[in-house]
Amino acid sequence: MHSHEHDSTDTLLRIHCWLHMTSSQIGRMVQLVTLVLILLACMLSSVSGKGASKISLASTTIFNVMAFGAKGNGKVDDSPAFTKAWKAACQSQPNKRSILVIPGGRTFFLKPMDFEGPCKPSSIFVQVSGNIVASTKKTDWLGHHVDTWLSFNTVNGLTVSGNGRIDGQGSIWWKNACIGSPPPVSYNIFFIIFGFKKCNKMRLNGLTHVNSPRVHLLMTKCNGVIFSNLKIIAPETSPNTDGINIAGSTNVVIRDSVIGTGDDCIAISGGSSNIKISGIMCGPGHGISIGALGGDDVVENVDVRNCTMKKTLAGVRIKSWQGGNGYARKISFTGIKFDAVYNPIWIDQYYCPTQKNCINAASAVKLSDITFRGIAGTSSMDNVINLSCSKSVACTNIVVDSVYIKSAIPGRKVYGTCINARGRASHVKPSLKCLK
Repeated sequence: MHSHEHDSTDTLLRIHCWLHMTSSQIGRMVQLVTLVLILLACMLSSVSGKGASKISLASTTIFNVMAFGAKGNGKVDDSPAFTKAWKAACQSQPNKRSILVIPGGRTFFLKPMDFEGPCKPSSIFVQVSGNIVASTKKTDWLGHHVDTWLSFNTVNGLTVSGNGRIDGQGSIWWKNACIGSPPPVSYNIFFIIFGFKKCNKMRLNGLTHVNSPRVHLLMTKCNGVIFSNLKIIAPETSPNTDGINIAGSTNVVIRDSVIGTGDDCIAISGGSSNIKISGIMCGPGHGISIGALGGDDVVENVDVRNCTMKKTLAGVRIKSWQGGNGYARKISFTGIKFDAVYNPIWIDQYYCPTQKNCINAASAVKLSDITFRGIAGTSSMDNVINLSCSKSVACTNIVVDSVYIKSAIPGRKVYGTCINARGRASHVKPSLKCLK
């Protein structure tokens, strides 16, 4: 038999073996390949730059939650096993690398828990290949901190990555959302699926987050953050289920993600600066918002570009309560596309969601150096550009350039309005003569 015939026979045998592998075998192989890629990424990230020493696999320790007693059947509470695995990973030998593995092909039931730092290793990797679910019983939240389901606190050099699914099982809370009124004493329902507090040089990549009781992802007082390739999904009717909230954080990048929820796809709160957002597919939801701002809130250097809004209740928005002494400045929205969006471009300094006991204050958050450029699409309402600034504190240096928005209903006229907005408009349809 010729050599090429041997090669053909070997190839056929290999194909036959692949076709007869079980799903579990394939799953284990995928996990192994993923783990190897993570190790290579760790090594490459550590050797970049001059004078970097060689990194061996001996510098990395792997902690699989299954080895700490997790069952992964979606029924047994795996929180104790996760707590043990995290403590082991977080307290392993200093200056080394820890990888916490949540394997695929399993569903892990967790009650509210904290992943506390600071940790001894210079970097912590959490590989999420499996699914994680919250409880559907409200009593399981008692006795725990009940504002965040899974909370990472003071963990520097953290990377959470994988193709796993995080399910907050939030529907049990949506019917009793207490919007505009204090929450019940027994159940504080401002629940967040994932919370990151004081986590610097942090990465979140690839996961799917669904059905949070409230906000899906919240970062607070973090610096040097990258969120990428995420999928965040909740029903359009689910109240206050923001996709990503940024609070008091700096040097943040959010990119290449799909977000469809019952509230803001992304919201930027006071104390945040140097924020870059790009490649977001948003809808349903309330668009990408800055605010609501009030008091001494400060937001600056925000760049939102190349995002698409589809059938959202707002497009790009800056909102503030009446009153306050802070400011929002150096903000740009560029290359935004709208598809049947309500309130496509909206500055709202009269924000009062309940429409009850709304005040009319003499002071206001100062808005300046705000640009809307290269924006096009369709609107589901007639007022497509609404610049409603405070009557007592004008918005200044507002630039609207190369903006073309028409009605989603063929033949229907659209218009723009201003209140105390100062700046310039060029190449805008509909015309915006009120901006001077």
